Amino acid sequence: MKGLPILDLAIIVIYLIGMILVGVYFSRKNKNSEQFTKASGLIPGWAIGLSIYATFLSSNTFLGVPGKAFGTNWNAFVFSISMPLAAWIASKYFVPFYRSTGEISAYTHLENRFGPWARAYAVICFLLTQLARMGSIFFGIALSLQALTGYSMQIIMIVMGICIIIYTVLGGIEAVIWTEVVQAVIKTLGALLILYLIITNMPGGIAKVIEIGKADHKFSLGSFSPDFVSSSFWVVLLYGFFINLNNFGMDQNYIQRYHTASSSKAASKSIWLCVWLYIPASLLFFVIGSALYAYYQVNPDLILAIKHQVAVERLPLNASAADILKVQNALVPADYGDKIMPHFMVNKIPIGLVGLIVSAILSAAMSTISSGMNSSATVFTVDIYKRYFKKDINEKQNLSVLHIATVVFGLLGMIAGIAMIGVKSILDVWWELSGIFAAGMLGLFLLGIVSKQTKNHEAITATIIGIAVIIWMTFSYLLPTEYETFRNPLHKNMIIVVGTLTIFLTGIFLTRIKNKNLKSTG
Repeated sequence: MKGLPILDLAIIVIYLIGMILVGVYFSRKNKNSEQFTKASGLIPGWAIGLSIYATFLSSNTFLGVPGKAFGTNWNAFVFSISMPLAAWIASKYFVPFYRSTGEISAYTHLENRFGPWARAYAVICFLLTQLARMGSIFFGIALSLQALTGYSMQIIMIVMGICIIIYTVLGGIEAVIWTEVVQAVIKTLGALLILYLIITNMPGGIAKVIEIGKADHKFSLGSFSPDFVSSSFWVVLLYGFFINLNNFGMDQNYIQRYHTASSSKAASKSIWLCVWLYIPASLLFFVIGSALYAYYQVNPDLILAIKHQVAVERLPLNASAADILKVQNALVPADYGDKIMPHFMVNKIPIGLVGLIVSAILSAAMSTISSGMNSSATVFTVDIYKRYFKKDINEKQNLSVLHIATVVFGLLGMIAGIAMIGVKSILDVWWELSGIFAAGMLGLFLLGIVSKQTKNHEAITATIIGIAVIIWMTFSYLLPTEYETFRNPLHKNMIIVVGTLTIFLTGIFLTRIKNKNLKSTG
């Protein structure tokens, strides 16, 4: 481990202070809950688009994607390819729907449609998704900065968390959006700079990267055979479509931004701006991962220190040198992919530029965490506190609850991040958790939007069946060997696909049976 030079530390500190000052600047406007949650609907569409792009381009992308490309191939890029179809559905149907309701929460209409249980269920799923997202991103920040500074991951998460909480509480959604506009630019430039430094350090340059990548099948998008057991092209495409449909159609992070736009047209344009920015940006991170793989193939001695660190982390403190060496020799690239980019930064990036790139990684993390805090606080205040505890809340109390909830969710996100220390792949953990939590609420939402004749009874029955399927798909691997026939045979990324379709199709099926019975009795 080595500490950061003073110049790099100064750049990072200046960046963090700058983000806090943005919050201070917008705090002058934040005198009511309308401004805190909607920015009074005065944000231009291009800024919202950059903001949504910044939320998508989290540290899970910045670190997890190069780590995934290093350890495997470009299979996960299929997630990005699925975005345009989800964006088309969202801009055509979801944006006008939410703008017409006027409700700041994405989940209020579920109560109007099916009753209080539907709203409560969606809110719980959303808040769990946010904690998983914030936790995985806090973990991603700490993973990088630990390699650079030697500070413990816990301390790094706490310091970063406090900075994010300050500007999010002070500035509300307007500070979140405008800091994300800045962060979107910083993180994109940071990624281009990292790729440039890898290529310039690589003997043979781009041609050598392509040669090694082709030889080791690093550019593969996965198998095109109809295989839903492994991470094939079709599994990731389906997973990506359903997750992105959930992001654009059910995730408060995005729904809240639709309300900050001046019109439905501006809100729809912001979705497309995000998509056309994110697809090439995510491809850039896969290229970075493949370039890092080629670089370390050419310099295999550099990988020994990383493998040693991973082996030490996996074993108890009293492990012998022989035990460490045994584990170290058994490791494959997928086991240490997330540690590659921090290691390259420590050893190969010049003084001054490290500070800029760390600021880019911080911006990648802070943009998503700040929007997660703000949207979680909004949902808690509107859907839980005002709904169940104090309906006649005044404006001053409303703003206070929003501030307190923002702090609480920020702290819970930090705790979730600390709990994730030691996982193999940030991207895998995030994909698995988001798929589990998102499946139920997306299925229920689609049922409410598409099937106008479905009522409370059919919806709750379909949701219970869907939850049972999701629980079975998630935990059936724990069944003893004698019951392995009853284990989920599909890939874990299929949980959101099967869970969503189970709720949606069961609800429609039950509605048709009910209507048929009513006709026959009538």
